[in-house]
Amino acid sequence: MNHIELKDIRKQDYFYSEAIKTLRANIQLSGKSVKTILVTSCCPNEGKSDITLSLAKELGNMGKRVLLMDADIRKSTYVSRFAIGQEIYGLSEFLSGQIEVKDLIYSTNYPKLHIIFGGPTAPDPSGLFSDDLFRAFLKEVRGYYDYVLIDTPPVGSLVDAAVIARYCDGAIFVVEQGVVSYKLAQKAVHQLQKSGCRILGAVLNKVEPGRDKYYRRYGDYYRKAAIDQES
Repeated sequence: MNHIELKDIRKQDYFYSEAIKTLRANIQLSGKSVKTILVTSCCPNEGKSDITLSLAKELGNMGKRVLLMDADIRKSTYVSRFAIGQEIYGLSEFLSGQIEVKDLIYSTNYPKLHIIFGGPTAPDPSGLFSDDLFRAFLKEVRGYYDYVLIDTPPVGSLVDAAVIARYCDGAIFVVEQGVVSYKLAQKAVHQLQKSGCRILGAVLNKVEPGRDKYYRRYGDYYRKAAIDQES
């Protein structure tokens, strides 16, 4: 297995760190069967990749074997955001038959955390994710890792997340405070529900003090969505 050094470009304050620990605890309380978890959002730049990486690191610090998968093979930014200078192979190359599993997964400088990069842009990502190879690969890594976190493109604008969700045990929905409308968030959640994937909950990101009313509005909706899905 190849090794990669990830440079953490986000400075985490106390409140952010505590929120990630709470998210980690809630994930663990979801049950042993919840291992393959999709993380998505409505729109780009809502901070889902930061949250996915932070959650992966926190789970690794707890001694869990974690695989972080960048499934945005339309416009992957992981290599540039972590300032990686070496040649990297990615998911699009594996799913198109250009590389093998041994070339795909990288160990990192964080405890118990392995990573898969998105790779070069693919012309038909949803077709690659619908292929039996991706389904079989997820089943294989699910048997080895305690958690597989899949960072997908926003479900509000692309179908990829909904396709991947069919093979996942649960989904986390990231919403940026004050940016995403209730109607758009509702539409995105319904898109995930159609896949049959269990929605574990929502993360309200970039929260500003004094916006409790906004928080309660989204919180009430997601609690209702979870109840409707399980009933």
